[in-house]
Amino acid sequence: MDETAIYELSKIIQASENIVFFGGAGVSTESNIPDFRSEEGIYNIKSKYNFPPETMLSHSFFINQTSLFYDFYKTSMIFPNARPNLAHYTLAKLEQMGKLNAVITQNIDGLHQAAGSNNVLELHGSIHRNYCMGCHKFFDLDYVLSSEDVPLCDVCSEIIKPDVVLYEEGLDYEVIEKSVSAIQNADTLIIGGTSLSVYPAAGLIDYYRGDNLILINKGEVYKKSKAKLVFRDSVGEVLSLALK
Repeated sequence: MDETAIYELSKIIQASENIVFFGGAGVSTESNIPDFRSEEGIYNIKSKYNFPPETMLSHSFFINQTSLFYDFYKTSMIFPNARPNLAHYTLAKLEQMGKLNAVITQNIDGLHQAAGSNNVLELHGSIHRNYCMGCHKFFDLDYVLSSEDVPLCDVCSEIIKPDVVLYEEGLDYEVIEKSVSAIQNADTLIIGGTSLSVYPAAGLIDYYRGDNLILINKGEVYKKSKAKLVFRDSVGEVLSLALK
């Protein structure tokens, strides 16, 4: 770990009044949730299915092969025993200190909220929100997991859909609008656990107008030329050391 860079990050955080954190799958991997594209990621694990994960996580697959979708979704996308890690708790602490204004996340696990963060913008939705496609009644994660096959509404018997953004679906406009506004107004933008290679989410950081762009990711990161500091380390370790 570069102690000089940690010290520099610590000074930036101390001087900041409006930090925004933009996080990807690398934040959740520290809670033992697999990412998508690494060697051990969901997209590269051999499975019993005859379809690639990208196909099984598409809107059309959900509609046409709902039972198979849920079999994959429950076993490969939901980790009910996962707990917040050092990154989640440090970000929640920054919010409590009045330093952090928003967490923008590509993850759907809800761990930021579990750690105590309040202003969380979920670009890809959440496994904890599920809605009947008929009457729109809300169902929590436990209800979905307790269903042996496809979860059905206990009111109208229609299929329940997770409030997660599938392939072929657009991002929520209101969430995008709030994310853009948060990034535009940030005096420091910390990006953690993402290579910034997946669009449209990665394009959001282009709205940042400040000079304090911080990149933290164990793997390769794009747009490094714009960054003031780059860490190839654990998100949780970097952030917690900077707050000591």
